[in-house]
Amino acid sequence: MQYYYGDKNLLRVLDETGFWKQQEAEHTVVIRQVVPNLEPQYVQLLQEWERALAQTQAIAVQYIEAVIRSNYNINHALEQQIIQFIHYAVDQSRKFVEFLNELSANSAVIRNNPVAQVVINHIRRESEYYVGVVQAFLNLRN
Repeated sequence: MQYYYGDKNLLRVLDETGFWKQQEAEHTVVIRQVVPNLEPQYVQLLQEWERALAQTQAIAVQYIEAVIRSNYNINHALEQQIIQFIHYAVDQSRKFVEFLNELSANSAVIRNNPVAQVVINHIRRESEYYVGVVQAFLNLRN
């Protein structure tokens, strides 16, 4: 993500958040498709992650719509809500990465499936990329 959007940086971060939350939700489906014999407890956890990530993506869209409706005149209260939400979204992605690490370490099915390992490593790197991009934005604000 480029950081030269000026007063629209907040909108750009929301856009990134919406995109990456959709990706993360879709990635839970990809894992279930790549590993059809995955242990039932991990299938259930992936389904829970899918719902949670989709909800976060929907909130990002709601904030984008609120910013657009305000004609990009974001009052302090809305800005603080958005920043708090962005912190939540980044924390959620960190926890998703932790879950992927646990999944890779604890699922015998995944440990014995080299393709699944490659896919999960790729998914993990993408979530880590999102965390890095948004953390850089948050650091610029301080």
